[in-house]
Amino acid sequence: MSETLRGGVIGAGVFGAYHARQYARLPGVNLAAVHDPHPERAAALAMPLGGRAFSEMDAFLEAVDVVTVASPAPFHAAQALAAVQAGKSVYIEKPIATVVADAAKVAEAAARAGCVVACGHQERVLFGVMGLFDIPAQPLRLEAVRHGTPSERSLDVSVVLDLMIHDLDLALSLSSAEPVTAEGEGDIVRSGAWDTARAEVTFDDGFTALFDVSRQAQARKRTMKIVYPSGELEIDFLTRAFRNTTGFSLNPDFAETPAAQDTLGASIEGFLAAVRGEAPRPVVTAAEAIRALDLALAVEQGLEPGG
Repeated sequence: MSETLRGGVIGAGVFGAYHARQYARLPGVNLAAVHDPHPERAAALAMPLGGRAFSEMDAFLEAVDVVTVASPAPFHAAQALAAVQAGKSVYIEKPIATVVADAAKVAEAAARAGCVVACGHQERVLFGVMGLFDIPAQPLRLEAVRHGTPSERSLDVSVVLDLMIHDLDLALSLSSAEPVTAEGEGDIVRSGAWDTARAEVTFDDGFTALFDVSRQAQARKRTMKIVYPSGELEIDFLTRAFRNTTGFSLNPDFAETPAAQDTLGASIEGFLAAVRGEAPRPVVTAAEAIRALDLALAVEQGLEPGG
């Protein structure tokens, strides 16, 4: 592997552009290639950043050392599998796949090939800079609200796999308990899949997590409350308001840290450090991403039409 890693991005859409720009700016890596079935889109993204455009997967994989999969979610598993089978470490935008068995095939193939697999649950970066992973107590309750305004993006999956999976992953990252039940209600508005959902997940130690997500809201909202035996933590991720009565030393100025201001960049840097052997793991591993996917699919199965 060359000293400077050759980064490749699969998908020339909005998320692909975010990743391509990160590879173009981060030290120790450059943007070598962009793959997209529409050659003109791949070229429009790759060429201004010094990369080449590809519409054929084998040629693309020969031109890169590491790969980001930023295509629509139904293609994540197959494209990531092609990358690791070619010996390339891969960063997969969330969700890691849409079927757990497909995600497991990616993880197993990567383990055989000695490749790193990371997943883009980048809000773990925020929890890290807040200090939440250092709290020596288990949460009792979590309430998360994530509302977005209508968009044409990610309509090929439900709002659970699109938005709620972020907060499901965060809940799993805070608790050592296992989820045991998931139920709730939702509405199908325009996509053919759930566009709003309200779900409750209970864990085997009594921890309860409530999730309220929508991609049809009139205004964005992103809040979380976490209840511990000693007090509560309330965060408004849009206004950066922060209230902490837990007694634990947390960082109320988390939003000012470089990592919080560029969570994607911090997450990709963690991936590249793991690829180089400078870190033992990426920010979110394949196993953690599979766990979040498994819970998201359980939530989907537990949803009933809203009243």
